[in-house]
Amino acid sequence: MAKLFSELFIRGVTFRNRIFVSPMCQYSSEDGMPNDWHLVHLGSRAVGGAALVMVEATAISPEGRISPWDTGLWSDRHAEAFSRLTSFIKSQGALPGVQLAHAGRKASTDRPWKGGKPVELKDGGWLPSGPSPIAFDQGWPVPLEMTREGILGIVKDFVDAAKRALSAGFEVAELHMAHGYLAHEFLSPLSNRRTDEYGGSSENRMRFPLELAEAVRDVWPKPLFVRISCTDWADNGWEIDQSLQLCSRLKQIGIDLIDCSSGGLVPYAKMPVGPGYQVPFSEAIRRQIGIATGAVGLIQEPAQAEQILATGQADAVMLARAMLRDPYWPFRAAIALGVDSPWPLQYGRAR
Repeated sequence: MAKLFSELFIRGVTFRNRIFVSPMCQYSSEDGMPNDWHLVHLGSRAVGGAALVMVEATAISPEGRISPWDTGLWSDRHAEAFSRLTSFIKSQGALPGVQLAHAGRKASTDRPWKGGKPVELKDGGWLPSGPSPIAFDQGWPVPLEMTREGILGIVKDFVDAAKRALSAGFEVAELHMAHGYLAHEFLSPLSNRRTDEYGGSSENRMRFPLELAEAVRDVWPKPLFVRISCTDWADNGWEIDQSLQLCSRLKQIGIDLIDCSSGGLVPYAKMPVGPGYQVPFSEAIRRQIGIATGAVGLIQEPAQAEQILATGQADAVMLARAMLRDPYWPFRAAIALGVDSPWPLQYGRAR
């Protein structure tokens, strides 16, 4: 049996294989509500054989959305709408997961196919907030500096969203602490210039993400992942050594898996993008901290994914663009690796 198609067990939950669909924003919601597009998009990946199908970065408040067209979980209505998706995903043998997020200073942006620039107030945008009044880039708004009360309010919003995710039928939750969004902004000295207990030393900069993780862990009894940017790819920013310290603390809190990504904090980052370029991060965290990891980033071919897992560089592979190109990537991978993986009965004649 190929490692890619072996079961994975986390906190009493069984993943049928180690192929996970990464959260990928679709910019197709109205008022944060998932709709038919999300049902078909996510449902297709469940039909296609993935073990875990993650919903896009789902905002814990309207102001926490990356764009006005992102999904959200700030009301019971949203949870009810998601229950239709989670039910279908489960019916196909996959597990539904949700990435809970707050975009921080990168909130209120346009769809990427329209340039991804900030959305102005007159066009339905809003003024973002962050740890410090430092804009993401030239031409971007200067975010409002969050107060201590505001920080505690965000933690409560995450907890409330996690409770709604549970009622909606999700089996996995992931906290988004990567790609330059709010929790990552607190971690990096490039975006956090605070002088209170949430800024300055690395211990202080980790305070909000750790408080957030602990609060959600207390109310979420199922597998809980954290996505981090292991490095900013920028001078004087967040680096892998600090990520190792953070992951050690997250392990103590009871986080089950670290989803190892990178970058996104500053527009001038120099990322050495290539096949598997982030895999060394997942390997380092897995070996040095002793916590399960997910590898992500230009993982495209079955043999490549199998090698990552077989050599102990990660416990699962998180596929994004490969899954956009081919919802049935797991079927193709099984054939390539000589695995007798079941197909849906409705598709059997094409096997």
